[in-house]
Amino acid sequence: MDDILISVFAIILSVTLMFIFPLMTMSDRTDEVSQLTVDIATVEFVDEVRKTGIITQNQYNKFLANLGSTGNTYNVELEVRIKDENPARKMTKSDNYDIGENVYYSIYTSQIMEVLEKDEDNGEYKLKEGDIFSASVKNTNQTISQQLKNFYYTVVGKDTYIISASHAGLVTATAK
Repeated sequence: MDDILISVFAIILSVTLMFIFPLMTMSDRTDEVSQLTVDIATVEFVDEVRKTGIITQNQYNKFLANLGSTGNTYNVELEVRIKDENPARKMTKSDNYDIGENVYYSIYTSQIMEVLEKDEDNGEYKLKEGDIFSASVKNTNQTISQQLKNFYYTVVGKDTYIISASHAGLVTATAK
């Protein structure tokens, strides 16, 4: 009886060591490659928009295609913080004018996409110098690594994401 119990335990241990751990390791490496791809694509997209001052439909589609090449689905959130042209002025007792803080208001993904999709020929959203552009990306599907961890460890919840990237920067050129 003891020999059978030890044999069953040895078989389970060997299957785990031979198949499950290598599968988990390879799926983790795949997620690391996907993370790197998403990081690079996000930084390149934001930097291109910052340098040109224009968000085009073609740029956005190329960005989504780069993200899709990882085999995962993503939630992409864009934000443009537009610098107010009329900053507040404060008057001091000595009648000197001090320029107040810069005021920004935000435009989000849905508003940007309306502009890009409305003008089908050009499909451009123009920015000006001093605006702030940011992009945030999170995966929406469960990767194989997440599924394996859920099965074996039950430490990763269904609503969590493991592949994400965000990048933001000041626009350095006014669109023409």
